[in-house]
Amino acid sequence: MVYYFLATILPIDQIIGRLYPFFGACLIIMAVSIAGATVLSAGVRPMPELWANFHSLYPGNALPIWPLMCITVACGAISGFHSTQSPAMARCLKSERQGRMVFYGAMMSEGIIALIWAAAIAFFYDKDGAGTGLQALLTMEGGNSTVVYLMSTSLLKGAGAVLAMLGVIACPITSGDTAFRSARLTLSDWFHIDQKPLKKRLMLALPLLGAGYFISFLNYTTIWRYFSWSNQVLATMGLWACAVYLSQEGAKKIYRWMAGIPAVFMSAVTFAYILQAEEGFRLPGGGSNIAGVVFAAVLLGLFIVKTSGGEKIYESA
Repeated sequence: MVYYFLATILPIDQIIGRLYPFFGACLIIMAVSIAGATVLSAGVRPMPELWANFHSLYPGNALPIWPLMCITVACGAISGFHSTQSPAMARCLKSERQGRMVFYGAMMSEGIIALIWAAAIAFFYDKDGAGTGLQALLTMEGGNSTVVYLMSTSLLKGAGAVLAMLGVIACPITSGDTAFRSARLTLSDWFHIDQKPLKKRLMLALPLLGAGYFISFLNYTTIWRYFSWSNQVLATMGLWACAVYLSQEGAKKIYRWMAGIPAVFMSAVTFAYILQAEEGFRLPGGGSNIAGVVFAAVLLGLFIVKTSGGEKIYESA
């Protein structure tokens, strides 16, 4: 909380910018170490073949892949949380040319890290090669922290285990500090509050940090589900906004579908999920999925109608 407080009120280059290179190094070392240990241990713990297990491995098929997988993997190439951070990060770039490395490079790197952990967990817990690894994982009821600890200490020894765990710890830390910071900046924009005076920064930061402190005592699993869904809703809104912009400002009309196609897909995902999720409306899955497709189709129709006339439907900031 002390770190979050400082990261929320201080200029981004005074604390976040100084620590993020260390966090990034931990992430890279962690990914390389876990991947290497997984490959070297393949003889003892064989990894299940992809095509032989290309189905829902959840015990008893109790949970469907669609749309849960698209919500569970909440911080990847399509992420509302990342899109809200883009304006803050863009202000730190010296040249627009750095955008590809910073944004596209970060998405690719995080995707690779996610795949490494997914593959490593599949092989680590499936000791008998019978595809029962997920059941063993669920039986532990230890959550993410237990998984990371056991895998790091078992596959890596000494300093390697410490660095691997630091790499995973860095992920929620870097989510928290930028979340509080972006929330403060968002509120200041909404209510036109100048953020140069320290007093006014504290006026917004302290209530936000206080709310975060009390939320930390709630069930983390439930909080994460709401975060994952709202994160993807933000991503969907961002994709639609980008699709509208590209349709009216892009050199070619076809450019709009770079954002439009994933916007349609995520519209169906988010709507179907909240209708059937345990923390949502708990409706039957079949009807919820159909409703999600219909909802996405309606939005697609509105998008085509509104952007085909050539008239601008947005205002520049």
